[in-house]
Amino acid sequence: MKKLTKWIADGTPWVWLNAAAVSASILLVVGLLILIGARGMGHFWPLPVTKIIYQQADESQVMLAGQIREQEQITARRLRESGVEVAQGSEHVRRYLLKVGNRDINGEDFRWLLEPSIISTSKPYSMVVFERQEWGVFIGLLIGVREDGKLLESADVWGEFQRNLGRVNQLRDEIEDLEKGSIGGVNYRLERLRLKQRGLEMDGSDTVQALAGIASERDELQQEYVRLEGQLGNLYSQLQRDAVVVTTASGRELELPMATIVDAYRPNQMDLADKIGYFFHNAWKFVADDPREANTEGGIFPAIFGTVLMVLLMSVFVTPLGVVAAVYLKEYAHQGLFTRFIRIAVNNLAGVPSIVYGVFGLGFFVYTLGGSIDQLFFREALPAPTFGTGGLFWAALTMALLTLPVVIVSTEEGLSRIPRSIREGSLALGATKWETLWRTVLPMASPGIMTGLILAVARAAGEVAPLMLVGVVKLAPALPLDANAPFLHLERKFMHLGFHIYDVGFQSPNVEAARPLVYATALLLVIVIVLLNLVAIQVRNRLSERYRGLET
Repeated sequence: MKKLTKWIADGTPWVWLNAAAVSASILLVVGLLILIGARGMGHFWPLPVTKIIYQQADESQVMLAGQIREQEQITARRLRESGVEVAQGSEHVRRYLLKVGNRDINGEDFRWLLEPSIISTSKPYSMVVFERQEWGVFIGLLIGVREDGKLLESADVWGEFQRNLGRVNQLRDEIEDLEKGSIGGVNYRLERLRLKQRGLEMDGSDTVQALAGIASERDELQQEYVRLEGQLGNLYSQLQRDAVVVTTASGRELELPMATIVDAYRPNQMDLADKIGYFFHNAWKFVADDPREANTEGGIFPAIFGTVLMVLLMSVFVTPLGVVAAVYLKEYAHQGLFTRFIRIAVNNLAGVPSIVYGVFGLGFFVYTLGGSIDQLFFREALPAPTFGTGGLFWAALTMALLTLPVVIVSTEEGLSRIPRSIREGSLALGATKWETLWRTVLPMASPGIMTGLILAVARAAGEVAPLMLVGVVKLAPALPLDANAPFLHLERKFMHLGFHIYDVGFQSPNVEAARPLVYATALLLVIVIVLLNLVAIQVRNRLSERYRGLET
């Protein structure tokens, strides 16, 4: 009994309990990451196409072809309650989720199939999966290629198709560069001229000379626009020239315009090396492409770009504010009742729900500050708001306000670890208090500052609720950073990985198609946060090594 009492008194049980809690937390996090990783990375793997003869409830048979995405066992009782007839004596029935594609023909992308109703299955060697810009994927057989209205007579139909697909993708890239680059720049400058003219009219400075200069510049831009529009029309005519002849699993023949096909592959002909190569090909497209089909197809590059840019801007805003506030509280403010009250308020701010910060950002930053900025500097654009609506700038400021308490507390802790003798030695050598703070104390406290920044980045990158009120949108027409002056457009709305997960997971009209994208985007969000934190951690470690000897 005495040994047990001594064992409890020396704190050993609490050490083991703490170790067990940490181990359980690590296991939970690792398990969650494995689940997200397996579901997310599986989205990029090229699944084989299975051809199935299926008996429907009315005893008729139908020919289906698709990729088996999931399988599960459900109780026969559940099926009977939903009106599906199941053989007596069966307690559990296995069913498969088949991605049949061809939504423009079938009206649905996915279909659940009961194993007892499957008559036969096969994996035809020549089945092709076409990825399209709209209507999802098409699964069927490639019969021929029609070039400029003529069906090509070639023994290598797949080779002719790949050659035409490469040409179409090149044309599509040229069209995108022309629309978003040259034509977008001309439209941007035309809009700036319109606003400049309206500003002159509002100020009463619309003299004949000023208007003549604007008109001359507008004419040049209009001529440039007409020239670029001609090039665009020529590219579109070349894009719409070709088509492919395909058949569905049931034998229905139809034509698909080449302009709508993004990619194609034959999974049943792939070996392991081909599948691995196509896996990385799909993963790269997911990272580098723009979204399609209400965010259920394509990539998420704008969301990655918006997330990283917003976090970087937030870091620029929150770091100076947090450091200045912490330095004042620790080094300059009188340590009395008022200072303790401020520290309590800062700690309480860390526990305020994030949506409250979003409401504050919408009311104060967007409507009050943004509206005032529009009245002072963008009167010619009113009533259309410029800064008086949600945008990247207000989102970054809102996130900076949300993470400010974390940076203040971490910086104060870093300042507290600096020995008093360091300050006294610096002052004794003739340095002023500001010189001591700037050249000695702050550099030594920089690891603590970086710790606060790491925590701030991790929280800001994953927040969704406040961003929904201050600038994040489902689909942004243009990136906040482009080649048009002033290059960084802080007033523009942007996409965010966290909001993309919410939108695809809960607002998508095609739930089954969106489900793997949720896991893939969540995995990518974790990777982005880890990479941002690793950069900050590396900087913090280097600073810790540099000033470690001075703290002892």
